[in-house]
Amino acid sequence: MKASSSHPTDFLRGHGTLRSRDLVKRGITRSQLSRMVRAGALVRVARGLYALPDYREGEHTAVLAVARRAPQVVFCLLTALQLHELTTQTPFEVWIAIGNKSHPPRMDYPALRTVRMSADALKVGVETRDIDGVRIRFTNMARTVVDCFKFRNKIGLDVALEALRDARRAKKVTADELWRYARMNRVANVMRPYLEAVG
Repeated sequence: MKASSSHPTDFLRGHGTLRSRDLVKRGITRSQLSRMVRAGALVRVARGLYALPDYREGEHTAVLAVARRAPQVVFCLLTALQLHELTTQTPFEVWIAIGNKSHPPRMDYPALRTVRMSADALKVGVETRDIDGVRIRFTNMARTVVDCFKFRNKIGLDVALEALRDARRAKKVTADELWRYARMNRVANVMRPYLEAVG
């Protein structure tokens, strides 16, 4: 029992949070988890998600929680802007893209905003990154900017314009990249005057 109890503490030091199923795989029973939470050795961040008592939310805590629970999702729009450091805002909700017929992950934490996309749209312009040992998938910078225009009714045109200006000013995307995704997303006519204005 003693050896088993030490597992979550040692393992969580390098992971921040872990799902109950991951802890169970490491030999911790669900009743042990409950006892450890009552004793203050672990904290329950959300349903099925645990951390050490000194755990503090980091910049990408919510994204990592979703990626651990639903590794197939693609982070998009405001969340992708945050990952690309194209916004100073920390969105209250995590924006994810899923397939047209997929079911969104059911989670108590964090709050999710779901956008449905075709199977092709979930592959084109998507990159991966490892953060704290968790692989996440999210739209690349040019695709993210274009998606902001495509879904401007959901996030606001002002957000899309700010993303476009910041990405071009920082020279993080080329006009050719933006045109490519704009045509693909059928928003070239919408973006044309703004693209011409920023050069």
